[in-house]
Amino acid sequence: DRATTILAAIDPKTRPQDLARPGHVFPLRARNGGVLVRAGQTEASVDLARIAGLSPAGVICEIMSEDGTMSRVPQLIEFCRAHGLKMVTVADLIRFRMQHERYVRRVAEAMLPTRFGEFRMIAYASEVDRDQHVALVRGELESGEAPLVRVHSHCLTGDVLGSTACDCQEIIARSLEAICNAGRGVFLYLHHTGRGFGIEAGETEPGALPKIHFHARGQLDREPARQRMVQHESGIGAQILIDLGLKDIRVLTNHPKKVVALEGYGIRIADQVPLRIAAPRATHQVL
Repeated sequence: DRATTILAAIDPKTRPQDLARPGHVFPLRARNGGVLVRAGQTEASVDLARIAGLSPAGVICEIMSEDGTMSRVPQLIEFCRAHGLKMVTVADLIRFRMQHERYVRRVAEAMLPTRFGEFRMIAYASEVDRDQHVALVRGELESGEAPLVRVHSHCLTGDVLGSTACDCQEIIARSLEAICNAGRGVFLYLHHTGRGFGIEAGETEPGALPKIHFHARGQLDREPARQRMVQHESGIGAQILIDLGLKDIRVLTNHPKKVVALEGYGIRIADQVPLRIAAPRATHQVL
């Protein structure tokens, strides 16, 4: 039954009314851009099929270890050896696609004076999310030790409006200051992640508008799904860093897990440098 359902689900001729709901197969939708945008199993399955010249669809099945836990890479390697199977990791697919494809391109450049010093401002356009992102470059990146890099997610309420619910505005200032003091580095401003606030899901009373939850005071920044998104959606940022000629970087961050995914895209984290925030807000976890 499941095989029949899967074949029907991936058939372009199938209409929603052809499938019973709820069913016994859980559909997942891959992000446009695949593993270069989100380093997940869903995107990897679709990418692998597409690269092989097949229909861009796949079936995901978790392999369980004898103790009942989900098998990780070391256990999966042994499983493949025992059963004569080939194995490809998400990181393998990322490296392959990074060698053959690009999803960001430079679109404009200008010099930007700030109170900390002058930066070369480079605008990038993404063919995946249709957004524009900015890299502020200070000094010559090609020489010397690994440069300082801050990967900053867009936060309207903090960056622009100066909300006291987060430290985003101060983080920007301290990052630019640290890069200028070091003489070289990159401040990467990613617009697509859209941190700051969210609209409450669910029904509201008649005539009432949905509530706005600020990420720092609500649960949006603490939800596992949100944490995974921050960790996994580093593909566009990594492509910009690679376009700038960077392979080894020192990351400005107080949240080590946030930068782990960059290493899957060919960026080596030489060091993690904490941000010195004068008076951290008690309600916010500095990223």
